Amino acid sequence: MHVAIPLYPRFTALDVVGPYTALAFAPGWKVTFVAGQAGPVTDDQGSLTLMATASYEEVPRPDVIVVPGGPGTVPAMNDTALTGWLAAAHEHTTWTTSVCSGAFVLAAAGLLAGRRATSHWGWVEHLQGLGTEPVSERVVFDGKIVTAAGVSAGIDMALELLVRESGEGTAQAVQLAIEYDPRPPYDMKTLGGRRDEAMKLISMD
Repeated sequence: MHVAIPLYPRFTALDVVGPYTALAFAPGWKVTFVAGQAGPVTDDQGSLTLMATASYEEVPRPDVIVVPGGPGTVPAMNDTALTGWLAAAHEHTTWTTSVCSGAFVLAAAGLLAGRRATSHWGWVEHLQGLGTEPVSERVVFDGKIVTAAGVSAGIDMALELLVRESGEGTAQAVQLAIEYDPRPPYDMKTLGGRRDEAMKLISMD
């Protein structure tokens, strides 16, 4: 399985690196970072740069696409090179996916119309304005479109893809290898009072 992860300026690192690590660990899976042109692309903190090793044109038919989110989402939605590649490549993918606000990039490419999809809790309801049915779930499958909620949910999504394509045993082995056993110090249900503060941390302005 060949996975393409498009990089654009101000992506959120874990949106990319989480799924990358889970999928790249799986036998028979290859992950390529792509962009409008090969070269370095820097994240939303301005301190982590990943290398796109291929242009969109060089990877026209990946088996899987994983679109990350981040503060750079709005410019990415207006990047016709990216959205055009997504629309064309989607015709041939086994799975077309997104993490966090990457769902909005899929919508901009015309891939979420009439579909159920999720995104980060702070923005998921805004998908409705793009003709998509917002769903507040960790991972949502609708046909071959798969969307993951905020940031860390990309790891869950990657493991779900492994179950479907490589079997439960492979997914279990990868989960164990990366020691994915989250036990966060706080229950999300108790953190409502931190909502405004959290949104400032992840603003797309």
